Amino acid sequence: MSYLKIKRVIDIGIAFSGLIILSPIFLILIIAIKIDTEGPVLFKQKRVGIHKTHFNILKFRTMRMDTPKDVPTHQMENPLQYITKTGKFLRKTSLDELPQIINILKGEMSIIGPRPALWNQFDLIEERDQYGVNDVPVGLTGWAQINGRDELPIEEKAKLDGDYVRSMSLGLDAKCFFGTCVCVFKKDGVVEGGTGTLEKKEKSVALETNIR
Repeated sequence: MSYLKIKRVIDIGIAFSGLIILSPIFLILIIAIKIDTEGPVLFKQKRVGIHKTHFNILKFRTMRMDTPKDVPTHQMENPLQYITKTGKFLRKTSLDELPQIINILKGEMSIIGPRPALWNQFDLIEERDQYGVNDVPVGLTGWAQINGRDELPIEEKAKLDGDYVRSMSLGLDAKCFFGTCVCVFKKDGVVEGGTGTLEKKEKSVALETNIR
């Protein structure tokens, strides 16, 4: 049996168990979102899955209803203005990602794998082609997420995803899973402004140094 088949069995077992265990948290978050702002509890967004197929990823809604659609957070001029009060907490703790358990059960995602790109993130999709990343199941979390997350520039994120694809195994998946738990607890790499924030910070520091 190939590892991808074993991986799918593990995904179903963990996702189903997680859905049952986390159901009280789901209920609390649903109530909090409804009290905070008007609108649906869940947010759907077209993403790129395995072999560049499209699917609707599910998240708890963290932004206002007037937020520009299909625009990556890092491309917004001021993303903070659109995030709700409950949304700030959900994004910092990554609890907004919990509904993706449903995507996993449907077979659209895996627990561990490259994070699914937006359908119009052509630069990331093209960069991933170089490493065969678009030909493996996308994930709730992955190698890039525990090595920089939002702070990584596109090129570095794609390279890390490629490293995962080359070394994909039960041991590496376990390392990603427990590494994610640590990152979420420490809130590492979560930056409003999104992909490439670390690179932008470095350029900003360099510019300030030159001015001085």
